[in-house]
Amino acid sequence: MKINENVYGFIWRSTTANNCNTYLIAGPTRMLIDPGHSGLFEHVHKGLGELGLALDDIGLVIGTHAHPDHLEAAELFKEKPALVTLHNKDWQFLKSMDNYPKTPLSLTSQSIAPAFFLKEGDISISGFDFLVMHTPGHSPGSVSIYWPDQKLLFTGDLVFKGGFGRTDLPGGNGAQLKESIKRLAGLDVEWLLPGHGDIISGSEEIKANFEQLEQAWR
Repeated sequence: MKINENVYGFIWRSTTANNCNTYLIAGPTRMLIDPGHSGLFEHVHKGLGELGLALDDIGLVIGTHAHPDHLEAAELFKEKPALVTLHNKDWQFLKSMDNYPKTPLSLTSQSIAPAFFLKEGDISISGFDFLVMHTPGHSPGSVSIYWPDQKLLFTGDLVFKGGFGRTDLPGGNGAQLKESIKRLAGLDVEWLLPGHGDIISGSEEIKANFEQLEQAWR
């Protein structure tokens, strides 16, 4: 779906297979946020094809965090021009888990090769200015990406429509999650683009969603 002139969403609707929403920022450097599972990437591949794009046209793959339902498909870009990035804390956490038995919620560091690490602060990519916010809680290195000019907020698995990310997985922290959500609640946002579920549009609807979440944990 087209969100605005520069942003497209490949929204995951299946109720039987866990995968995430993937977003394309179509600028001078085309960015793919959270490519999802490798084995479930076809809907993104098809969506890119409908826009006349191939994997070689992607310049940057951004992981909001290192869970496989968000980042596993980064391995599909290892022989492509795209660079891959995520927060160093999730990269270090990922490496620490390499020697543990593989589970459906695990991903090995050998699968991806970050070119650089995201960190808290402003980042400019081919003339597009973003704010990277380190928002731990769901994972140690979870990030949210805020685009002030467009009033767009990519939240990964921190905030959803009517819910927030789980904290019972390794590296999760409920207190950190609450503090991260409070940080996001103060932003001027017209589009909230979560890692799962429906997009929220309109500042009043987004504010109401944050208020609902705050009531839920009181």
